[in-house]
Amino acid sequence: MKKVLLFLVTAMIMPLWSFAQEEASRTVDDRINEVFQPITNWISNLIFYPVSIGSFSIPFVLIWLIVGALIFSIYMGFIQFKAFRHAIDVVRGKYDDPNDQGEVSHFQALTAALSGTVGVGNIAGVALAVSIGGAGATFWMIIAGLLGMASKYTEVSLGLMYRKINTDGTVSGGPMYYLEKGFKEKGGFWGPVGKVLAVLFAIACIGGSLGGGNMVQINQATNQLITVTGGNASMLSGQGWIFGLAMAILIGITIIGGIKSIVKVTDKVVPFMVGIYVLGAIIVLGAHFTEIPAAFGKIIGGAFNAEAMYGGFVGVLIQGFRRAAFSNEAGVGSASIAHSAAKTDEPISEGVVALLEPFIDTVVICTMTALVIVITNYGGNGAEWAFEGLRSGSEAPIAQIDVTSAAFESVMSWFPVVLSIAVILFALSTMVSWSYYGLKAWTYLFGENKTNEIIYQILFCVFVVIGSAISAQAVFDFGDAMIFAMCFPNIFGLYVLMPNVRRAFNDYMARIKSGEIKKVA
Repeated sequence: MKKVLLFLVTAMIMPLWSFAQEEASRTVDDRINEVFQPITNWISNLIFYPVSIGSFSIPFVLIWLIVGALIFSIYMGFIQFKAFRHAIDVVRGKYDDPNDQGEVSHFQALTAALSGTVGVGNIAGVALAVSIGGAGATFWMIIAGLLGMASKYTEVSLGLMYRKINTDGTVSGGPMYYLEKGFKEKGGFWGPVGKVLAVLFAIACIGGSLGGGNMVQINQATNQLITVTGGNASMLSGQGWIFGLAMAILIGITIIGGIKSIVKVTDKVVPFMVGIYVLGAIIVLGAHFTEIPAAFGKIIGGAFNAEAMYGGFVGVLIQGFRRAAFSNEAGVGSASIAHSAAKTDEPISEGVVALLEPFIDTVVICTMTALVIVITNYGGNGAEWAFEGLRSGSEAPIAQIDVTSAAFESVMSWFPVVLSIAVILFALSTMVSWSYYGLKAWTYLFGENKTNEIIYQILFCVFVVIGSAISAQAVFDFGDAMIFAMCFPNIFGLYVLMPNVRRAFNDYMARIKSGEIKKVA
């Protein structure tokens, strides 16, 4: 079985590997695209299969994610609201027990998982949503973010319930394990079904870690660095691999120590970069303080009475939901892998911590980005400029990040430099976290030993250099598609296993109220 899986993964990455040996030029990109385009088209057409709603089409994967989030919210009694305060207490360490099994604290697990979702999408992706969907898309983005909190809670709780504690004290967990073990518990045909779903998830996770969690991130960071250092005149123009090599070395040093080494970076970088970005947003909003009520008026009004330019109510709703679902990755299952390493013997305690992720990622950071763009009137350029520049088939295309950059620059002329640093830090933290996700999927398929870990870590670092040197869009699209392929086996598994989570929550809260589980701080 392992040999077959190794063959499949090797077949997936070898075309890129062989072409990457040549000089990183447009010709190489073309040849890579030729190999990957048919594969990417087939996978993308399957995962992002369009479902028609009136005159609009919406990817089925988006429906799968949002409907799942709504069902989990209702089934769990809107856990995102009733457990929110308790989640903050757990993160602050008020229920920590140093004798519990695990590798990292609740806070460190939260920052590790957040670093995998808080990234360029919060800066550039939001610009696309409010440009194509108008200010009203922000409202639906918030709603989707709130619903996604229940998905995170459910998948992370299961990750802790079925995690594997190794003899050396390290932890392995995530959808691979609760799909296999949880389904096996049900007996009968469920066991083989769970194993197949676990393998499919792991393969998609590896593809996502090398693509969307690696090459896409380093490529965006490299391009942004080249832009702020002179564009075509930059010393890195045409030599992006130099930056990629430096980042690969930095990432290699970080990830070789496992999750404990990774969280030493994320628990510092994530709060710092989020703090700097939010501070910048507050400064912009402060400069337009008197216009904040009007901005919220546009957001709420645009959510229900959208202009025809934005496709009316349905068009705005789709853009808002799309951005939230693609930003916080609630339902994808990746965060469950990081949270499984948390030092706790109470799975529900980590589940409630995880519900804070979509709140921070979408409700706070994405919303502040949208507010900055709306309140500055798209950096003083107007909504039509952003819409025309970012719509498909535009005659005067602009980059998504240009909209966000222009909004901040309208108040702070120097902020594009800070934004570039933020993009690099976001990319670094995202790659570090996804390296861990991919590693756990890799060792699940091929066995947990040091050799397999080193093979994957070297492979990941090589792909950092490749991603910085090429601009093969088909490869990047393939990586993104693989990330969202993870949600199909994962959410199906959540439907089957969610009764276990609800029972565990009722038991957990009963022990909290009885005093059996005591506050320690």
